[in-house]
Amino acid sequence: MKDNYFFDNASTSFPKPEVVYRFMDSFARSTAVNPGRSGYTLSVESEQMVLQTRRMLASFFNYNGDPARIVFTQNITDSLNLALQSILRDGGHVVTTSMEHNSVLRPLTHMAKTGLELTHVEADADGYINVDTLTSACRHNTRLIVVNHGSNVTGAVQPLQEISAVCRNKGIPLLLDTAQTAGVVPIDLDKTPVDLLAFTGHKGLFGPMGIGGLVVANSDLQLNPARVGGTGVDSKDPLHPQIYPYRLEAGTLAVPAIAGLHAAQQWFALLGKELNKHPSNMVDNHAFDIAGFNPAIELDTAAPAKNHQTACATAQLAIGRHEITHIDRIVNALVAHPAIRILGQRQVGLSRVATMSIVMKHMPATMLADRLDDEHHICVRAGLHCAPMAHQQLGTDESEGALRISPGVFTTDDDVEHLINALLVLADS
Repeated sequence: MKDNYFFDNASTSFPKPEVVYRFMDSFARSTAVNPGRSGYTLSVESEQMVLQTRRMLASFFNYNGDPARIVFTQNITDSLNLALQSILRDGGHVVTTSMEHNSVLRPLTHMAKTGLELTHVEADADGYINVDTLTSACRHNTRLIVVNHGSNVTGAVQPLQEISAVCRNKGIPLLLDTAQTAGVVPIDLDKTPVDLLAFTGHKGLFGPMGIGGLVVANSDLQLNPARVGGTGVDSKDPLHPQIYPYRLEAGTLAVPAIAGLHAAQQWFALLGKELNKHPSNMVDNHAFDIAGFNPAIELDTAAPAKNHQTACATAQLAIGRHEITHIDRIVNALVAHPAIRILGQRQVGLSRVATMSIVMKHMPATMLADRLDDEHHICVRAGLHCAPMAHQQLGTDESEGALRISPGVFTTDDDVEHLINALLVLADS
């Protein structure tokens, strides 16, 4: 038995590609000084790394605008709060869904106390939103539509292309929460416009904790900063700079964490290029060892290659397919057991990420998680997963929630077998 079998990747991906650890350590020791604050070589090199990471992320999401409009934040909660509190500061009406995380639900609930009108569109039993219902919820004073791209409870991925079209037709900005999808579901902002895309670094993007970002893709949107202060530019001006990225970035950036994103972006691109050399790798999940892919990575300050986006998209598709294969195997092993209820997952062929939740009839989710940890060294998360409305719809909000299972790209077939056997033993007990 291993020390740990990690099935909590919906919370944070673990482990990271080895190159992320190596590069972060190397950069922190050699170059991680305050970027752009001074003219000496180390400061310039640190700033170049930050700029290059913005460029790579712009290409990753196929955002063809100014990379300076990709602003770094502490995490996706920070990004969402920044967008919500800026756009909705004067009230109006907002449309969101019942599948949102508390990173959206709580800011909106607080703002509703001071006059914001709020509509939650309910999802179906599998966690999917009906686009017609979303459309009907819009009003003359709707100022924003906020959608969780992928559910952290059922794994349901919402129909982004259709939702984007509704927003374009109605002239309403769209804020997309990609906490569960960025890195495993390719997002193409050129083909599917999104006005504001919030992302986090520590999940599917394989960066460390403590870094997130916001793509302010709609140049007509001028967000107000959540904080003001030092930026290293226009220091004589007593007012905060209005140009991006400084407009929304005050104070010293989390340079070592950005370095982790930098390395992960290179890893995605190199993985995609390697997979594209042998198309069969995209068909057979066992033909290429993604988890073992460990290329050499150095600081790259040149403009991203033109094929960065396509290579990264290939890598994301392969990673997503690898993870979904594990989920399918778990679902198939548990679905017929009378003591286990699987939340969602009933509609075949709909888009989803590798996250599922279960309820065991005779055992509370928290007890089940404790026993899996204590007796089988399995790491899973029990509870409401910061998504209380989703659990309310699924009927699990009054019973300690559910047990969430989320394999990752480093999950092996043996890990899955160990998990299935442990769950079946506990279900039969």
